[in-house]
Amino acid sequence: MEGEELECLNPSSEKRYFPESLDSSDGDEEGILACEDLELNPFDGLPYSSRYYKLLKEREDLPIWKEKYSFMENLLQNQIVIVSGDAKCGKSSQVPQWCAEYCLSIHYQHGGVICTQVHKQTAVQLALRVADEMDVNIGHEVGYVIPFENCCTSETILRYCTDDMLQREMMSNPFLGSYGVIILDDIHERSIATDVLIGLLKDVLLARPELKLIINSSPLLISKLSSYYGNVPLIEVKNKHPVEVVYLGGARKDVFESILSLVFEIHHSGEKGDVVVFLACEQDIEKAYEIVCQDGSNLNPDLGELVVVPLYPKEKCMLFKPNDETEKGSRVYQRRVVLTTSSGESLICSNTVRFVIDVGVERRKVYNPRIRADSLIMRPISQSRAEIRKQILGPSSSGKLFCLYSEEFASKDMKPLQPAEMQEANLTSTVLFMKRVDIAGLGHCDFMNQPAPESLMQALEDLDYLAALDNDGNLSEFGIIMSEFPLDPQLSKSILASCEFDCVDEMLTIAAMVTAPDCFSHLPRGTEEAALTRWKTFLHPEGDHFTLINVYKAYRDITLRATGEHCVENWCHDHFLHCSSLRMADVIRAELLDIIKRIELPYAEAAFGSQENTLNIKKALLSGYFMQIARDVDGSGNYLMLTHKQVAQLHPLSGYSLTRKMPEWVLFHKFSISENNYVRITSEISPELFMELAPQYYFSNLPPSESKDILQQVMDDLSPISTTTKEQKMCEKCPEATAEQRCVIQ
Repeated sequence: MEGEELECLNPSSEKRYFPESLDSSDGDEEGILACEDLELNPFDGLPYSSRYYKLLKEREDLPIWKEKYSFMENLLQNQIVIVSGDAKCGKSSQVPQWCAEYCLSIHYQHGGVICTQVHKQTAVQLALRVADEMDVNIGHEVGYVIPFENCCTSETILRYCTDDMLQREMMSNPFLGSYGVIILDDIHERSIATDVLIGLLKDVLLARPELKLIINSSPLLISKLSSYYGNVPLIEVKNKHPVEVVYLGGARKDVFESILSLVFEIHHSGEKGDVVVFLACEQDIEKAYEIVCQDGSNLNPDLGELVVVPLYPKEKCMLFKPNDETEKGSRVYQRRVVLTTSSGESLICSNTVRFVIDVGVERRKVYNPRIRADSLIMRPISQSRAEIRKQILGPSSSGKLFCLYSEEFASKDMKPLQPAEMQEANLTSTVLFMKRVDIAGLGHCDFMNQPAPESLMQALEDLDYLAALDNDGNLSEFGIIMSEFPLDPQLSKSILASCEFDCVDEMLTIAAMVTAPDCFSHLPRGTEEAALTRWKTFLHPEGDHFTLINVYKAYRDITLRATGEHCVENWCHDHFLHCSSLRMADVIRAELLDIIKRIELPYAEAAFGSQENTLNIKKALLSGYFMQIARDVDGSGNYLMLTHKQVAQLHPLSGYSLTRKMPEWVLFHKFSISENNYVRITSEISPELFMELAPQYYFSNLPPSESKDILQQVMDDLSPISTTTKEQKMCEKCPEATAEQRCVIQ
C-alpha cells in the first residue's frame, strides 16, 4: 500500500456496489437496506454487525469510492489495471476488497487475492483494518504474511504480505496458482522485491490468462508504468489536499535549531494537531529527541503536554496511531511530536497530524560492488517523496508543511522519482533467487530499471565463491539449499557449514540475533555507565558473535524461569535490551530450525563453551564470511579490509572496544563507509584458519597488500611450496578441478 494511505485506514469496499455484470442478485438495494438486520455477509455467512455499517459510511467518503464501478468493469474486462492515487485516498484497503468481491463472484475458481506491501507494519495494520471493514475474522477470511510470521489459513480469501514474502513463495509456487488476483502496492518505493515481481509477473500473466494484476501507484510514476505495460486501463483517483506549504530555505541555519523553534512556535500558537518531523537518519532522530525533550520540559503546562515520539521503522509493528485520549477529549491536551525518517512515512497511521516539518534530505545506503561495502550518502529526497510527506496531512483537513529548504532546491536538486533500490543495493540475494526460479523457466526478468552490470557480476562472483553455482553457472546443490533460508547467502552458507562442524545450534542463534533488530537499546544521556556495566556481563572473550549467544541464552533462561511476560520485560529493561528484538530473534531461530528439520540437515545438540565448539563456530562463520576479514595494521585499532584499502575501526560497543583488547585479525558482519567507518559484530580469527577455509581461487584474486603477503607466508608454512605450486598450475590449466573444489562445504 501507499504507506501513507494506511494512515487514514478508512479503506475498504463493499459487496452490494458490484456492477450488474458481476452481480447475479436480483434484489433491489432498498429491499436489502430495509432488512439490514438479516443481511448476511457472503464471505462468512453470518449477519453483518452494526459496526460494519458504521465503517461502510466512512469508506463511502474515501476519494477512491467514486471509482468503484469503473474499477470493477475494468477488472472484469482486462488482465492488468493500474490505479493511480495519492496517499490516503483509500486504494490500499478498498481495491483488495473489491478484488475479493470479484473472486467471490466467480466462486474462487482461479484462487484468492494477495496484496503486497513494502513494509511489514503496513501489511499487518491493513489486514487488521480490512478484516474489520469486511466484518470477518483476522487470520481466517483475511490474513497477513510477513517475514517469520504467518497469520493465514488455507481458507484465507484475502491476504496482505510483504513483497519479499510473495517473491519467496514463487520458489515453490512459480506461477502463483493459489491466486486469482495479485495486487502490487507501494510500488513508488521501488524496492528490489517489488521490481523483481513486476518483471516476473509478465511471464506469469502470459502463462495464466485468467490471472489479474492490479498496480497501485502514486501519480508521479504513471508515465513510467504506461511505457512499461503499454496500453492498459488507468483508474485515476482525484484527491485534493488543502495544505499550506512554507519554504524556509536559507532563513534558518542549524537544522535542529530550526526544528526546535518551529515545534515551539506551533505549540504556542494553540492550534490543535500533532507534528511529524522528517529527519535524514536515525542518528538525527536520537539527537532531535534529546534536544526537544530537554527544552520542552520548560514549556508552560497550560499549553498542554508535549509528547516526543521517536519512530524507528526497524522496530516490529512500531506504528504512530491516533491518540485515544486526545480524541476522546482528555482534560490535558497532548500534542505529539513524531521524529522519523524516510522509511517511517508508511508508519504514520493517525489523522491527527496537522503539521509536517521536512528537512528535505536523507541518508541512504548505496552499495559499491567494487569494494563490497555500503556507503552512507546524504542527498536530497525525491520530489515524489516530498509529495508523499505533504499527503500525510490528509485530504479531510487543512495542514501546514514546513520545508527547511528553498523552492529552488525542490525544483533543481530533487529528482522527480525515487531511485530504484535495485540500482543501489547488493544484488547477491536477488541473483540467488533469480537462479532458483530459473529452474521453473522464469529466469528472464524484464526489469523496469536494469541493474548495473558491475553489480550483477559481483553478485555472480560472490555466489561462485560461496559454492552456490556449478560449472555452467546454474545453482549447485548447495545453492539450492542456501536459497531455502530467508537470509543473506553468506549467512546461509555459514549455517550449512555448521552442519559439518557440529555447531548448528549455536550458528542458528547467531543467525537469528544478527537478522533481528539490534537488541541493545539506545542509551539516553546519563545512563551509559549503568548500561555498559550490565552489558559487560554478557561479553565473551572470543568476540561479538559469541556475546550475542550469551545474550540470547540469558534471555531464554529468564523466559523459562519468569512467572509472567512482565518479568521478562523488566529484565530486558534492567539490562538495557530491546525485549521486542529478542522476541523476534526467538521467532526467527524457531523458523530456521524448522527449515533445518524440513530439509533433513544434521543437527547436533548445543555444546557452547568448549574449546572445540568455539573453534567450530569460527570455522562455520569463516565458511560464509571469508570475504569480510580485516587486519589491525598498526596495533592501535586501525583495521584494513582484506578486499580493498578502506580503513575502519571497531564499533565503540564491540566487546573488544569495551575491554580494550584489539585482535590482529577479525571477521566482521557489517561495514559501511560513513563518517566513522565502523566494522560491527566482530570476532577474532587466525590467519591459519582463514587459509584453511577460504577458497584458494578467492585468495588468489585478492589485490596485493601486506595482509595478503602475510597470508601467503602462512599458506607456505602450512603446505610444502612444491605442492602449492603444483596446485596453482592445476587451477590454471584445469577449470574442472577448480569447480570441483568450489563445491566443498568448507
